[in-house]
Amino acid sequence: MEDSQVARSIELNDGTRMPVLGLGTWKSPHLPRTSVQGAVEAAIAAGYRHIDTAHNYKNEVDIGKALRSKIQQGVIRRQDMFIVSKLWCTHHAPEDIPECLNKSLNDLQLDYLDLYLVHFPVGLKKMGDDLFPKKDGKMLTSDIDYVDVWRGMEALQASGKVKSIGVSNFSILQLERLLALCRLPPAVNQIELHPYLVQTEMIEFCKSKSIALTAYSPFGSPQRPPEMFRGVLDPHKLLEDPVVADIAKKHRRSPAQVLLRYHVQQGIAVIPKSDKPHRILENTKIFDFSLTEEDMRALRGLDRGWRACMLEGVKSHPYYPFV
Repeated sequence: MEDSQVARSIELNDGTRMPVLGLGTWKSPHLPRTSVQGAVEAAIAAGYRHIDTAHNYKNEVDIGKALRSKIQQGVIRRQDMFIVSKLWCTHHAPEDIPECLNKSLNDLQLDYLDLYLVHFPVGLKKMGDDLFPKKDGKMLTSDIDYVDVWRGMEALQASGKVKSIGVSNFSILQLERLLALCRLPPAVNQIELHPYLVQTEMIEFCKSKSIALTAYSPFGSPQRPPEMFRGVLDPHKLLEDPVVADIAKKHRRSPAQVLLRYHVQQGIAVIPKSDKPHRILENTKIFDFSLTEEDMRALRGLDRGWRACMLEGVKSHPYYPFV
């Protein structure tokens, strides 16, 4: 058997450590509500110590209940957990940044976050509690510069309410601009990554700048409702790909385990989402086997540049990252 030793955590550029396997909790609002609290409790019982959420997932209250319950049962202590949330696009103005964080902290019943991310580089107008403000069917964007948003994030870290700060969905160009103009580098860039969207340049750039990567939608986000699929150029069938299936068969693993191993073996954190306890447990069993160089080559060879998550309503904005 090959050496399957990969680190269970990654050291961030600010000295803190992030577990490589986390539980993703985003779920399309069009799907029936399942118990996020149940999923998080199952994940903690299965050994997960990294939970990923965001202001706009609208599930932080449930996650807070799960954390509280597991802490009260003595299963975990707060310092054993790595909790990630994200600043939503409607809160990019300087005064709104701490407000968004405080809402997340209150809902999660926490006094600090381990990692706080700028969810997306494009800002949206703030209109009440509307997450996707529209007028005449068009998304209302703001022209706030993500560099100024990042300065607000640096202030949050200085306040002690967040241990580490990072970004999500930022392009190489946008990262370069932050590195050139700001005091602190992002600790993490959380992006969509899987064999249909390999992003070699991004991986190499982040490695060269000591920015850790977290992969979201590692299975191509198959649980989105079909109306969100992007025709034939959509990655939702990744788990059924014959190349993935063959590698899984060879290692006597599930396709999901192969796709997760693909990331952790590259030193990339990964946050699969599931609300089924048996899948949540299965997804942890990725540290006792190894993919060969040939397997990795075959998986990278599936690259098609296919994205599940586009936020196409803001495509015409100059800060839109996926061009």
